Amino acid sequence: MRRLTLAAASLLVFAAAFADAPARAAGKPTRFWNLTSSTVTELRLAPAGTQEFGENQCLNDKDAEVEHDERLKVTGVGTGQYDARIGFPDGRVCAAKNLPVEAGQVFSVEDKDLVDCSK
Repeated sequence: MRRLTLAAASLLVFAAAFADAPARAAGKPTRFWNLTSSTVTELRLAPAGTQEFGENQCLNDKDAEVEHDERLKVTGVGTGQYDARIGFPDGRVCAAKNLPVEAGQVFSVEDKDLVDCSK
């Protein structure tokens, strides 16, 4: 009987740990992962299909830029589909469209995602 009680208690602890996972994820910041081949100096997000771009998220970084393979804390953005305006040090500005963003998770942009680039 004691083994059964110990097993049941272990199972409850295990289940509680997984049930709490969404709450823990909600406390994590949403992050942008720069997988482009260049440093990003401007990252502005707008709900997909609109031109309502928010603040430059790169200002959340200590040096105001996001190097290749660096992650950036993104603020003021909830779960949804977003279009991004992405700027680079050489003055080039590109779009990345319909990015799926989930609050508390990491989303990334790669070179293949960049469209409508201009200088």
